[in-house]
Amino acid sequence: MTTPTPLAPPPGAHAYRLRTGRGDFAVVDVPAAPDAEQRGVALLLPGFTGSKEDFHLMHEPLAARGYRTVAVDGRGQFESNGPRDDETAYAQRELARDVLAQTAALDAGAPVHLLGHSLGGQIARAAVLLDPSPFASLTLVCSGPAEISTAQQARVKLLRDALAVMSMDRVWEAILAMGAPEDVGGPARGLGGPEQLRRRWLGHSPAQLAATGHQLCTEPDRVDELAAVSLPIHVLSGVRDGTWPVPLLDEMASRLGAHRTVVTGAEHSPNLDRPLVTARAVADFWDRHRAR
Repeated sequence: MTTPTPLAPPPGAHAYRLRTGRGDFAVVDVPAAPDAEQRGVALLLPGFTGSKEDFHLMHEPLAARGYRTVAVDGRGQFESNGPRDDETAYAQRELARDVLAQTAALDAGAPVHLLGHSLGGQIARAAVLLDPSPFASLTLVCSGPAEISTAQQARVKLLRDALAVMSMDRVWEAILAMGAPEDVGGPARGLGGPEQLRRRWLGHSPAQLAATGHQLCTEPDRVDELAAVSLPIHVLSGVRDGTWPVPLLDEMASRLGAHRTVVTGAEHSPNLDRPLVTARAVADFWDRHRAR
């Protein structure tokens, strides 16, 4: 049996472990294109069951626009270490403090643009509410104001119940048995072939999945707190989303006074569904709020 080849990083990327005051984190770091005006640095946070690879298709177009982008596996995600049986390590405040440590370790020399997808957006929000000073802007990609939809809560509860009694291998088999990845979504959908996605799943800490799944089902509405922070905010989504309905994201953007982008032809993962269009919208927003 041959060993599956890991998903190759994007052109010009450096894959390494970012050393911070809160531990090491696996990152994919792509510098701005050498012939582009250097416009800033961005930290990209993946969603629930996701990983840094979810941003692979956005790095190159953002580099061409002059942005260094660093996608990170959070604590207990894929290639970043974390306890496998201690959920307290994944309290949202702890994950937010990780983001602040990651930002400091980038040594960007200026405030960093922060972008979070889905769960990553709620962790990014928590980091900004702890300390907005390291950031030039906040982009929330398909990340809503509070808990996820009732239908998605049922799916997360099913996953948490399975993780309590089954191995990660057996849960993966159960996920595949639910149907085609393009129909079911979740951890079996993403870049790379089935073996790459299985490898990513097995890299996750069960405690991280259980803890963050609980957070998604119980997150309070913190929009008013975020609106009180003096920081440019961008709310981006596809035209359909079963995790947070699009009208709810529209309302959140209005409450925040945020810039709003709806990416046609995309659903809950515009970074995968329409990466070039999404990268263009993100870079346009960042251009208007250059780090100083």
